[in-house]
This record gives sequence, structure tokens and C-alpha cells, in this order.
Amino acid sequence: MTINNQPEPTNEQRRIIYQARRGLKELDFYFEPYIKELYLTAEAAEQQSFAQMLTHEDPDLLDYFTNQSRPEDEAIWALVNKIKTWRHSKRLS
Repeated sequence: MTINNQPEPTNEQRRIIYQARRGLKELDFYFEPYIKELYLTAEAAEQQSFAQMLTHEDPDLLDYFTNQSRPEDEAIWALVNKIKTWRHSKRLS
């Protein structure tokens, strides 16, 4: 386990973690804490949805997180809402 009580990531999880680095502050606001605190302990289906979500273009992801549009995949939409709700319930940092 890592310092944050997270399991050691597999090579595939490391690849996804690297892909989550987007360079858009608005997306990093959601992705960085999710990766650090929830991703490695999430269910396999959620991890798969997160990986699939990362295949979307940054402008589309930004639209999802700002409710300007929604993805066709309901699992991705549910994950977007879960991450948003979780992130906004945390103390902003």
C-alpha cells in the first residue's frame, strides 16, 4: 500500500493515471484528487468507466463537468456526477 492507504497501482492503472493528466485546470480540479483518493480503490467497473471517459476530448470532458452536454454512455455520466458531487463536498484545495 502507498502512503495514502492506496494499493500499489498496476501497470494498467499507472497508464490511466498518466492519461488523467490533462493540462486543463478545470479538469485537473476533478481528476487529480479523484486519482489520489478514490481511483485505486474503486470497483473495476468504475475504473473501466474512468478509463473510457479519458478517451473523450478535453473540450467534451469540460462540457460534461460544466453540464453543457452529457456523454452517451450512462456509466460515464454517472461517474462524472459522482466525481463532481464528491469533489464539491470536499474542502477546496
